[in-house]
Amino acid sequence: MAIAHIAVLSAALSALLLLPCAAAALLGPDARHVRRLFTRHGRQELRALRKLDRTLRVLDPGPRLAALDDPAIEQIAYDLRRLDHQRRSGPTRYSAVWLAAVLRAYDARLELACRRLGVTEHLQPLQGVDREIERVRVEGQLEAAGLTLRRPSSGNDLG
Repeated sequence: MAIAHIAVLSAALSALLLLPCAAAALLGPDARHVRRLFTRHGRQELRALRKLDRTLRVLDPGPRLAALDDPAIEQIAYDLRRLDHQRRSGPTRYSAVWLAAVLRAYDARLELACRRLGVTEHLQPLQGVDREIERVRVEGQLEAAGLTLRRPSSGNDLG
């Protein structure tokens, strides 16, 4: 008996909460859009919008992004020095989230610098200490290739 009372009370409460929302949707300023969905033209529009939505989901922005020009090596070197400074000081000392974000950006720039200078790197598949070791190795290789990573941003970006 108590379950029946709870079900009736829940249904009444739901109706009280949902009825004003339904009335506002049908009678409000956008009511013509709701009513339009029930017409033949409205259904055609809805189908066209769904088709467009499916088409946009299929489009892959990867090739278009890959076609964009990479920044100049001087800009990459500047970004690496700036991110290196950020990972060694400031809020990264107090926030693990901030440090993780800076390290992701730093690693992305290291990978870009490696591609530009022809240095082999394996940062992506690694985690933890292994990634730290690879990061140090890559920094050494980049410096050997002529990229200055630890100097202040004034002056020539290439060693």
